[in-house]
Amino acid sequence: MTSRDAERLELERAIELLGRSTRPGRLLEYLGSKYFSQQEAQLTEFDIAREVFGRSVQNFDPAADAVVRVEAHRLRKKLRDLYENDTRAHGVHISLPAGTYVPKFTVVESPATQATRRIPAWVWGAGALLVVGAVAAVLYFGGSPQGLPRKPPAAAAASTAVANPGAAAIRELHVMAGYSGSEVIDNSGVRWTPDRYFSQGGTWTRAAGFIRGTSRPFLFKTWRTGEFGYDIPLEPGSYELRLFFVSGQQPGDEKLLGHNVALNGDPLLTAYDIIMSANGPDVADERVFRDVRPAADGTLRLWFSNGVSSPVLNALEVVPGTPGKLNPIRILTQRTSFVDHKGQRWRADDYYQGGFPSTASSKVQGTEDPELFGAERYGHFSYAIPVDARGRYTVVLHFAEFYYGPQLTGGGGTGSRVFHVFCNGQTLLRDFDVYKEAGSLRVVSKTFPHIQPSTYGKINLMFEPVINNATVSGIEVIDESN
Repeated sequence: MTSRDAERLELERAIELLGRSTRPGRLLEYLGSKYFSQQEAQLTEFDIAREVFGRSVQNFDPAADAVVRVEAHRLRKKLRDLYENDTRAHGVHISLPAGTYVPKFTVVESPATQATRRIPAWVWGAGALLVVGAVAAVLYFGGSPQGLPRKPPAAAAASTAVANPGAAAIRELHVMAGYSGSEVIDNSGVRWTPDRYFSQGGTWTRAAGFIRGTSRPFLFKTWRTGEFGYDIPLEPGSYELRLFFVSGQQPGDEKLLGHNVALNGDPLLTAYDIIMSANGPDVADERVFRDVRPAADGTLRLWFSNGVSSPVLNALEVVPGTPGKLNPIRILTQRTSFVDHKGQRWRADDYYQGGFPSTASSKVQGTEDPELFGAERYGHFSYAIPVDARGRYTVVLHFAEFYYGPQLTGGGGTGSRVFHVFCNGQTLLRDFDVYKEAGSLRVVSKTFPHIQPSTYGKINLMFEPVINNATVSGIEVIDESN
């Protein structure tokens, strides 16, 4: 382990001991992130007040507001208290020297270790054989000192499961990272369990606040954070892996982030920035990977490591997949899931921002599943549907006119509702008029092949009104891979 690695591990340890959501913990995490990204010049009282303690850019006056100096003093004292009670034989200590906001990392020895330097030479000679014998015994029996960090990803891929030795192989997993409460069933009938199969890291609870881009906000209430891993015992086969994230920052306080994720020792995400991928600090993000397989020993290993910032994870999902192809994604604009006449499950509305769901369902024609497309999302809205970034996809949009027409509430007819639909830089529909295509209460489906996902693995659909509100009743995303 390099000295830099030891410093990073001690930083994470100290943050967890202080409490990641506390003021001293937040301050230390910020100072540490600037230190490791070699941005110590940005550690000014003004920047700390704004980025850590939420002070206004326009109104912060260091002469009148001593929040940074007060909290730095508290942090210095807490760090001293932490190491005065440290029972480890040796290690790295963190301090915050007076007059600076740059943390200092020092390798120290315990008093007992220092005292050995004063032992007379004849004692060393008499005890040498005992020491050599003890070391040989440890090496022979494969022992290792307590408290060493977990192996890095490349080595971990060859090791056995740490968190659940002897656990039975499974076919499916849905866990909420950092969560220890009761199971939760989502609006599509999926059962989410408390955190399991993990090792290392700590937990962190999100402050209350709205999360955009998800119909399952409970997935994003807790994090597992710090450097950590998951060792998941899986039956042989091909799987889909979904990782769920939301940034811990607040709108207006965004800063560059970036951590790494490895799968069975190989890079999966490098310098992954949640805010960049989600397009906002308060937006749920989901990354999807097909063709995921356990290692030779039957364990799927994930390792989350530091980059510019510490890694976090809100939830993870592993489900059986089809080799070389992402499972179809089918979304209906209703609050619960639905199984159609072909046995295909349509999940409840998700991944949207903006718009309004209809409060009632209507019976429509032109489909063998009239209840499937009997509702809508309307207004000015978008969807960011996560897929594996390596594929090409066919997008199918299903529409029906529920409001306009001679016999309906809105009256009118052709020209009463007109809108555009865009996807990842392409125009899918321009000046689209559902009533003109099919009249009222009749399903119209439009198919668009060869859609390339964004660099962050998203099918981004934008529904833009021209006359009155845009609408959609169902969305399908089908992987075109053979």
